[in-house]
Amino acid sequence: MPAVAVVLGTRPELVKVTELLRLLGPEAHLIHTGQHYDEQMSGRFLGELGLPEPDYLHGVGGKPRAGQLAAALEQLDERFAAAPPAAVLVQGDTNAALAGALAANARGIRLVHIEAGLRSHDRAMPEEHNRVLIDRLADVLCAPTEANRAALLAEGVADERIEVTGNTVVEAVRQYVPSAAERAALRARFGGLPADGYILATVHRPENTDDPDALRACLTELRALAASGTPVLLPVHPRTRARIAAAGLDPLLDGADGDGLLVREPLGYAEFLGLARDAALVVSDSGGVQEEVTVLGRPLVVVRRSTERPEALGDFAELVTPGPALGAAARRRLAEGELGLRRLALLPSPFGDGLASERIAALARAPHAAEFTAAA
Repeated sequence: MPAVAVVLGTRPELVKVTELLRLLGPEAHLIHTGQHYDEQMSGRFLGELGLPEPDYLHGVGGKPRAGQLAAALEQLDERFAAAPPAAVLVQGDTNAALAGALAANARGIRLVHIEAGLRSHDRAMPEEHNRVLIDRLADVLCAPTEANRAALLAEGVADERIEVTGNTVVEAVRQYVPSAAERAALRARFGGLPADGYILATVHRPENTDDPDALRACLTELRALAASGTPVLLPVHPRTRARIAAAGLDPLLDGADGDGLLVREPLGYAEFLGLARDAALVVSDSGGVQEEVTVLGRPLVVVRRSTERPEALGDFAELVTPGPALGAAARRRLAEGELGLRRLALLPSPFGDGLASERIAALARAPHAAEFTAAA
């Protein structure tokens, strides 16, 4: 069977396609655009997740958005012209996903979009433009939820092109979350963190890191939470660390350990899941974390203007902007205590039953899927 090309370029995509790649086996040809590649982060994830060595593109990472798209598109087009795959799979809303979608469309190759139909309705987000464009090009749209399917139908996407598959994050979390004993060892390694008694925080989105005022507000609130008696573990992404230095905010981290703000290097995926699973609260601006906490049964404060994952809001998550609202929401969630954690642990994830990868693998191979291109 001709290869199924899986095009990606970031760490969250690596996590979410791991089980799908396993199911596709030798049919899958993994192409990494290098949008976010460094040995500390992406290289580590490849080894941890047991993924095959990708076919790497060159000269993509570090460029502005248009440059990334142009460089990736040119190289993908060369590969697809030389050896056209039966289908191209792209995940989510990255520049890598859009480049893969455009290259597939240009060569008339069937395009499968994993995580179709997510919408924030925030035109300031480059990801929003990416996912809307990919959904217009896709032949098979794998919507994680019925709400995502409804969004696509409202935009005029033909019903026969849409399949509600669930989100592959569910199986990824279930597979990689460490055991109770492994989690205890993790907490010990990070300073003897008490189970259900600390906050795990991440800050990496440009809307928070590229705005010095927003970044200062996030760090100030996290330090205040730590000073109030709840330890805060803050793994700092290399890009975030650079922005902290550029904005002159290093004093907010100096001596922070003594105040309970534990600033550390980035975590591996299993490490992050293990620490999130035992946290009293997670604070993050990540899209993927909004999904992961619903599988782990943990509360989350989302520090963003908007979200494309409203399914997590309410029971599991609360959306706030940087500043006092962050601290207020965090204290409100912490006050729910053990009863709040037990309530969340009993709720099913709104993102599916853990079989999304099986459904998507079948769609990638499905003979009838070829008809979607002609009907589109």
